[in-house]
Amino acid sequence: MTKELTIPIALPTGSFDAYVGAAYQLPMLSAEEERSLALQLRDQQDLQAARMLVMSHIRFVIRIARGYSGYGLALPDLVQEGTVGLMKAVKRFDPDVGVRLVSFAVHWIKAEIHEFILRNWRIVKVATTKAQRKLFFNLRSSKKRLGWFSREEVEGVAEDLGVKPETVLQMEARLAARDLAFDGPNSDDEDAPATPAGFLPDHSMEPSAQLESTDSAAHLQEQLGTALESLDERSREILQARWLSEKKATLHELAKRFGVSAERIRQIEKAAMKKLKGQIAA
Repeated sequence: MTKELTIPIALPTGSFDAYVGAAYQLPMLSAEEERSLALQLRDQQDLQAARMLVMSHIRFVIRIARGYSGYGLALPDLVQEGTVGLMKAVKRFDPDVGVRLVSFAVHWIKAEIHEFILRNWRIVKVATTKAQRKLFFNLRSSKKRLGWFSREEVEGVAEDLGVKPETVLQMEARLAARDLAFDGPNSDDEDAPATPAGFLPDHSMEPSAQLESTDSAAHLQEQLGTALESLDERSREILQARWLSEKKATLHELAKRFGVSAERIRQIEKAAMKKLKGQIAA
């Protein structure tokens, strides 16, 4: 087969425009060539035949992906997902059925693109059921004007798509909504939009919570004091100088003070910290 020599191993990846241009330069397969390659893949597991089937149909993936450019997602990502669908179609293609690969692959290409859009269009997935998915990809084209649907339009769309009017209204509201950060930016502006976190009750100032926090802090302070008393004098002084003083002492300063090496101070500090943690955790 001569066309094997005209199909490159891979398309250029440095530029998407170059990728598209190279994809449209690839030769299209005739029905006989397509069937021959499909038989080689099915009967002999010929990966070279599978590669040629995929590469020769990349242009169709690009064409389909461009139809979904209105969802705000990058076209290269849509093409990538569509190519995954094409590869799945090539793997399942049966040349004995009597249909061309492009007709068979359309479903798989669109299915992968649909799934990618639903995963990435919003932070929270907007369509989970079969009816919601159908609405998501058809509701925009059903709108004849800007603004919300009238009751008659809702019922008409519901009848056309075979879903309940309530499902149409719910999906219309989801499509009109936007992602909102839970906390939002820290701002003292009273006109700033409210965020979900702003509606949660603040329990930190309740008397019971403050009393619990005070008791917990006092208990930890008492444990720390008891644990420090259990250390020998040198270890206690090193920990206090390294961690509890306002001006932290360095290892070399303590080494000079106690007449040992800085490494020895580090070892004493490590052993004291281990003992201290054991005393507090007990």
